[in-house]
Amino acid sequence: MWLLSICSCHTDLTNSSKKVFNLNLDANLTSLDPAFARNQNAIWMMNQIFNGLIQTDSNLHTVPCIAKTWQVSGDGLIYTFNLRSDVHFHDSPLFKNGKGRKVIATDFVYSFYRLIDPKVGSSGGWIFSDKVKDIHNFTAINDSTFQIRLLKPFPAFLNLLTTLYCSVVPSEVVEHYGKDFRSHPIGTGPFKFKYWKEDEILVLLKNEHYWEKDAGVQLPYLDAVKASFISDKQSAFMNFIKKELDFFDKVDGSYRDDILTKSGKMTAKYKGKFQLRKGAYLCTEYLGMLVDTSKLIAKNSPLKYKKVRQAINYAIDKAKLIKYLRNSIGTPATSGFVPAGMPGFDSTIVKGYHYNPEKAAALLAEAGYPGGKGMPQITLSTSTTYKDLIEFIQGELNAQGIRVKVDASPNASLRDMMSKNEVNFFRGSWIADYPDAENYLAVFYSKNRVPYGPNYTGYFNKTFDKLFEESYYESNAEKRYVLYRKMDNMVMEYASIVPLYYDQSVIMLQNGISGYPMNALNLMILKRVKKP
Repeated sequence: MWLLSICSCHTDLTNSSKKVFNLNLDANLTSLDPAFARNQNAIWMMNQIFNGLIQTDSNLHTVPCIAKTWQVSGDGLIYTFNLRSDVHFHDSPLFKNGKGRKVIATDFVYSFYRLIDPKVGSSGGWIFSDKVKDIHNFTAINDSTFQIRLLKPFPAFLNLLTTLYCSVVPSEVVEHYGKDFRSHPIGTGPFKFKYWKEDEILVLLKNEHYWEKDAGVQLPYLDAVKASFISDKQSAFMNFIKKELDFFDKVDGSYRDDILTKSGKMTAKYKGKFQLRKGAYLCTEYLGMLVDTSKLIAKNSPLKYKKVRQAINYAIDKAKLIKYLRNSIGTPATSGFVPAGMPGFDSTIVKGYHYNPEKAAALLAEAGYPGGKGMPQITLSTSTTYKDLIEFIQGELNAQGIRVKVDASPNASLRDMMSKNEVNFFRGSWIADYPDAENYLAVFYSKNRVPYGPNYTGYFNKTFDKLFEESYYESNAEKRYVLYRKMDNMVMEYASIVPLYYDQSVIMLQNGISGYPMNALNLMILKRVKKP
């Protein structure tokens, strides 16, 4: 009876003796196939269904998962993983007797090759595309030993393997369903797939055979996870207030002042009514400026002058922006492009720009535009959702005499223009795929120039490239961080970007919910969550 009732969107489950974790996703899922784990909602749900070789803990350290131990060869090219023998796929009629079979090394050969198989067209192809040649770089030495041979060293490789793309999937189930595996996922995770009516409801049930334990107690503690898909954040928030949802995230502009004071504290209206938690989130919000003067729009723009770009960096009061427009969610990005919360982040070494209008005015004058005189108008391209933030920046720059026109277009259109170097001055945001600063600095590597990669500002520097390539051969993390900070400082001095703020994740939980870990990747981990 319980299974029937849980699949009804209209049934109130709060009186059920089963522990059901209710949450809302503000957009429909694109897929539940880890080969297409490219947006947050999908990643959150997949993280309940699937496991990989290794996983990330709350402090962003790589810890064992299906691989209990591993070894890396001295030259950094061969990774050998020793697998657990007690991990089984969820039950499926496609397995013998309908019982989930044991995971073995050939499952990882199959799962990883899928990411680079042109027939699959995975959005995660970048994970391995420049690191392995073909399927022969993945080897099952025996059932419990899996090996990866890289073409060149990549010290962040273990961090990369924690992404959802690198989950293990069973070949017989994937081959049976083909593209429909997206809605018939079978993994090894703490919850198993039960039901998905697109745009309405998703139900995951406890995996009674899950292998992971918490101090000797088998996980997960919850009986089920139920997700609704209400796109209107205000309506979803009202459902949270009515206790129909256990979890809520993202404090949207339409009701931000209702929940948070300008200093980021919970308003008196909601004090004690629910838990509100904030934590670092590896996301840098920034403005980018195209500096590749081989492009006509950059050649004819005042942004080609470094002093103008530096003046723009000094002209924006980031602390004021965060306080008044974001109710103190986020920290001013006064260090580099690499955000706070990233291992190796050090604001005492990486020097960015603090608000200094006098310095901005002096630099503008040195560039030949005193008080902005004679400077052509510049167009700042943004997505429609960030219009208030960009209008604030427009006001800050106007105060220096820098005339700015705002051009707002849908997110997808802006991304498309950025990826073709068709915008000269734009708002961007960079969210970490894995917890290593290489993920951020790759944005400025010459070989990642458009259209081959995300170097949208056209920053090309031979010294930077040399340091970037050198970092691939430095296996000692602390020594690698030294190289990362040098590169970040170079990018900041050249000022092809204006880091605005390092974001924070904000989550709300009903009182009594425990065991939800915050982490800087903003990854949802429900296996240790308890509900009263």
